[in-house]
Amino acid sequence: MDKLSLDKHISRQFNSDLEGLKTDLLEMGGLVENQIADAIRCFEELDTDIAQRVIDNEDTIDELEVTIDEQCTLVLAKRHPAASDLRMVLAVAKAVRDLERMADEAQKVALMAIALAEDGAPARNYPELQNIGNGVLAMLRHALDAFARYDVEMALSVVKDDQAVDLEYKAALRELISQMTKNPSSISKVMNVLWAVRSLERIGDHARNLAEHLIYLVKGKDVRHVSLSEMEKQVHQ
Repeated sequence: MDKLSLDKHISRQFNSDLEGLKTDLLEMGGLVENQIADAIRCFEELDTDIAQRVIDNEDTIDELEVTIDEQCTLVLAKRHPAASDLRMVLAVAKAVRDLERMADEAQKVALMAIALAEDGAPARNYPELQNIGNGVLAMLRHALDAFARYDVEMALSVVKDDQAVDLEYKAALRELISQMTKNPSSISKVMNVLWAVRSLERIGDHARNLAEHLIYLVKGKDVRHVSLSEMEKQVHQ
């Protein structure tokens, strides 16, 4: 907190408001992380009960997004924050949107698992999904840790990891297309796997967004849409 001067206000309530936003963001992040882990598990095991739980829990994530958005609006209206305080509120508001979209993608994975189960596909470990799933879960965990610690170096590592996930996704896409070409009767099943893998890749993109929001919060620099090398320059200036 010291490095951002977020704990030096005359009003203790202002301090509490800002800390509350961060706490709520991290709590929501933990719930989304569980959603993604459950989505991956239900897909590998074709467990429709777990899949349904992921779908049902989406409402809780949506409600949290609305609640935290309202809290951000109240802080803006009551406190008129400036400098790093304003960046804190804006970063949280943007981050919760990305978290909610991650939960949306986890729900899509669960829906694909149900579709596969109903299509009579056997439960098995899908290596394409497993590799990307592990990668995006690690990215989200590190992005949340970066927020908790205001750690820009960890945020940079998340951006680097997104590049690795993108490569995994391209490799998975080639493999899945190859399977459909060799066995046209498998197209409907493989397409469900493909859409699930695509959703996981999108989760990685949103985790990268979280990292970029953290860099904006700490450094006051908008690093969206810049190359990794340029991002590193701006962070280390």
